[in-house]
Amino acid sequence: MATAIQVPQIAGYNFEAAPNLADSATRKRLSPSAIKGFFRIAAKWHIKDEDARQLLGGISTGSFYSLKKNPRVLDQDTLTRISLLVGIFKALNILYSSRLADAWMTLPNTNPMFRGNTPLAYVLRLGLPGMMHVRQLLDARRGGQ
Repeated sequence: MATAIQVPQIAGYNFEAAPNLADSATRKRLSPSAIKGFFRIAAKWHIKDEDARQLLGGISTGSFYSLKKNPRVLDQDTLTRISLLVGIFKALNILYSSRLADAWMTLPNTNPMFRGNTPLAYVLRLGLPGMMHVRQLLDARRGGQ
């Protein structure tokens, strides 16, 4: 009979499972830091507001600026998008110097996946699947860690 491996909780976070973003209490807990993190990443990557709105799922201009001023509880889709972007940001900062990591999303890329365009253009064109592809590419480059 197999026994489950006990993974300790650190700072109240259980590492055995990803947060359940369908749970409203979880979304309420994660939303403030997710919003703050998203806007910091967008600033570091020099993302235009129009593109940032698209990264969040194509939210309206009014909703975007309202979110900047008055953070709210995000829906599951938006939290998933931000989670992927945070993962991309983390992977870039592991792989490259901070200067290149901050510029990488907006630099033309010779990887066949991007066809000479920028990773940002790829993500904006494909949306959530594009974010997942870029995240997987970077995770593979850093050894899948």
